[in-house]
Amino acid sequence: MATVNNTVSAAAESAVALLARKDKPEAKADAVGQGRFLTLLTAQLKNQDPMNPLDNAQVTSQLAQISTVDGIERLNTMLTQLLDGQQSTESLQAASLVGRGVLIPGNGLKLGDAGSIGGFALDVPADAVTMKIKDAQGLEVASVDLGSFAAGTHNFQWDGTTLDGSRAANGKYKVSIEAVTGGKPVQAEVLEFGAVSSVVRGAKGTDLQIGDLGIVKMSDVRQIV
Repeated sequence: MATVNNTVSAAAESAVALLARKDKPEAKADAVGQGRFLTLLTAQLKNQDPMNPLDNAQVTSQLAQISTVDGIERLNTMLTQLLDGQQSTESLQAASLVGRGVLIPGNGLKLGDAGSIGGFALDVPADAVTMKIKDAQGLEVASVDLGSFAAGTHNFQWDGTTLDGSRAANGKYKVSIEAVTGGKPVQAEVLEFGAVSSVVRGAKGTDLQIGDLGIVKMSDVRQIV
């Protein structure tokens, strides 16, 4: 029995030595803890009592520990590579948005000579959607019946026509959306238009600078106009 155990122990030592020699550049930073574990395990195998060597179950358990440690290290390396690749892909996608108009959550509406653009998102279809626009003082200057819409994200244009038929002055306004279906109100998320001016890559992902609206996450973009 001792001969069998010694043979198994020798195989275990050989396996440990093989793993200890692995020194991939990308894993150097995390290899210190694994190296210490393997060194201690090797010493334990070499200095076992020859009159009472480790039995097969113990050796198998030790080998399983080695495999587990090595597997965890490989998994961590793979996940790191996947995350780095995902961030790089996201940055490339974000870069293609520079100069493009997007709709993000917000109730601002900027009127210029060519009019203004805004949007809204519906979780369910709406029989009737009405847009109401107020000025900086909170006074309602326009109310527009947009019609019926399916669930999803939609955009609209306002040419500046007010309640009395005149044209509103260029500037900033606030917009609200009222949606109903079957005579009952439904939830509508108001969206604000802005142009992507730059891409910001932070520690947690890629963000977008939307002009003077500030920095938003890629996930905040509801529609590219």
